[in-house]
Amino acid sequence: MRPIRQILPKSVATEVDSPILPDVKTVGLAPCETTDDSVVNCAVYRDGVKMSSQPTLAATLAAMPTEPQPGTMAWIGLHRPSEAHLRAAAEQFGLHELAVEDAIQAHQRPKLERYGHTLFVVLRAARYVDDTEEVEFGELHLFVGPGFVVTVRHGPSPDLSAVRRRMESDPALLSRGPEAVLYAILDTVVDGYAPVVAGLENDIDEIETEVFRGDPDVSRRIYELSREVIEFQRAARPLPKMLDALSAGFAKYGTDLESQRYLRDIGDHVAGVVEHADSFRQLLDRILTVNATLVAQVQNEEIRHLTRASYDQNEEIKKVSAWAAILFAPTLIGTVYGMNFDDMPELNWEWGYPMALLMMLGTCLGLWGIFRRVGWL
Repeated sequence: MRPIRQILPKSVATEVDSPILPDVKTVGLAPCETTDDSVVNCAVYRDGVKMSSQPTLAATLAAMPTEPQPGTMAWIGLHRPSEAHLRAAAEQFGLHELAVEDAIQAHQRPKLERYGHTLFVVLRAARYVDDTEEVEFGELHLFVGPGFVVTVRHGPSPDLSAVRRRMESDPALLSRGPEAVLYAILDTVVDGYAPVVAGLENDIDEIETEVFRGDPDVSRRIYELSREVIEFQRAARPLPKMLDALSAGFAKYGTDLESQRYLRDIGDHVAGVVEHADSFRQLLDRILTVNATLVAQVQNEEIRHLTRASYDQNEEIKKVSAWAAILFAPTLIGTVYGMNFDDMPELNWEWGYPMALLMMLGTCLGLWGIFRRVGWL
């Protein structure tokens, strides 16, 4: 671990010797009042035991020992900090500018980058909300270096206070230093994926039932769940490569065997989560295909019914039209002979009336035969 006087600017190192906590303006930090919600927890540990817990970043740095002491570590927790707060922490711990910019902007993909002796880790935590049956994602940035851990949360999850309490209750674990804190946070994030996997699996089972039940709103739910699974994949898929990168540095950075076992156990859990996420994506794709097929079948059946109804309607129209034509013929003949003009032919003919009736009957029979032959009757 670097001596505290190498971490802090000269002005801060001078003020540390004073028993009185320095004013934040004196040490060059951005204002960090005790009421600032962005500072969640700031504490200094020695050999796994908390030495002090301060409400501000400046007070935490002032509480660190003036002389370099092995086993001393600062753990600073921030939640959606302002740019001034984050740059102040960067100045004190020598954080790389590119990593600080990523932490300020957020909306980063999970990744692990090494800047000298400092690790910059981005994690995507996930939490399944039972009330809305949705997956809620949170972004977490970690700066891990010699003698310090800085966590920056952009979201409600994960609950790092539980991680801190668990590690503080086990000084032997916490005494392993910043790497142990990093592994504990990784383990918490990965463990948080288990309820998400169970919730997504339950949602998929419900969707399968709705698909075969013919629920009209199931297509929308499949799409929304597919989007959540994709986001979950983006959160989990990069983790195996990140853990491999950490494992590759075991020998170079002298990682103890217990921490190595800890990391391998996390890797096993991550592999299972990634497999579940991939299987969910494939299963939802198949469900969407099956649903599309079932919808097409229903639509085809409806089209057949409509076609049949249209055919039956056309048949009825043909019959009505045929009978209308049959009845129209005698009406036309009767109308012609009912005009009663004086000079009208056959008006005074003895066989005129029988002939008119025969014409009506013959016309009707002729039309009936024609319509019968063409299938209209």
